[in-house]
Amino acid sequence: MKITITGSLGHISKPLTEELVQKGHEVTVISSKPERQKDIEALGAIAAIGTMQDADFLAAAFSGADIVYLMETMGAGRFSDRNIDVIGTITQIGRNYKEAIEKSGVKQVVHLSSIGAHTDKGNGMLAFHYNVEQILNQLPADVSVKFMRPVGFYYNMLAFIPTIKAQGVIVSNYGGDDKEPWVSPLDIAAVIAEEMGKPFNGRTIRYIASEELSPNEVAQILGEAIGKPDLKWLIIPDEQMLQGMLGAGMNPGVAKGLVEMNAGRRGGALYEDYNRHKLVLSKTKLKEWTREFAFVYNQK
Repeated sequence: MKITITGSLGHISKPLTEELVQKGHEVTVISSKPERQKDIEALGAIAAIGTMQDADFLAAAFSGADIVYLMETMGAGRFSDRNIDVIGTITQIGRNYKEAIEKSGVKQVVHLSSIGAHTDKGNGMLAFHYNVEQILNQLPADVSVKFMRPVGFYYNMLAFIPTIKAQGVIVSNYGGDDKEPWVSPLDIAAVIAEEMGKPFNGRTIRYIASEELSPNEVAQILGEAIGKPDLKWLIIPDEQMLQGMLGAGMNPGVAKGLVEMNAGRRGGALYEDYNRHKLVLSKTKLKEWTREFAFVYNQK
């Protein structure tokens, strides 16, 4: 099959590209960075250099594809830009994707969405996933879309490192002993490749998770990996969390969105729809991923 991949060579798109190429598919990878072309071609894929903001470029890159894989991103560092409307910008990328799909005639789409995309309330920064799902649901009925909804990524835990270094604890506005799901990007890539090999029919949803752990269990596992077996997870009030993020120079909209998203994790409200879907957990457990966490921790 001919498959077009967005997301350049990121945490999910790179292993996804590698697997699809190994299976004999003709893969085109979209990247905004010309310097990525040689790396994409080294994987055996075709590079298409352009941006998610250019619907005509996207339509050309999608043209002739049997399947397109869509994800929204703004690039490293953009979430810290205090002048960007992150949710608005990413929602516009969703509109660009819809326009490009309609122009190109693609009939099979796999979209990387997220936990929290089932609602427009109480999901904070995840609101753009809800927005984009709604936009893609406006596509003609003969376009089949598989919405992939992974849970919290393991690599998001790298954001804990500064406070572990500075205060000796993990700090957030949620925590405790209630289990919540986490996922490895490698498992996301594997599930997406699996779904691409199955029939497409209408609009479907699949959640992806690797392991369910409480914040206190996460702290214990991460602490053991970095030689701090007594590492604790400290819960602070929403306002304190917000002021800390703003004080660090974070985009105000992003800071508010992250605080609201974490508040939705308290009591499991964010996971209501996830809990309605029975799923088999994927294979990569947190203890395996902590090798990467420990490596980054020891480099900083």
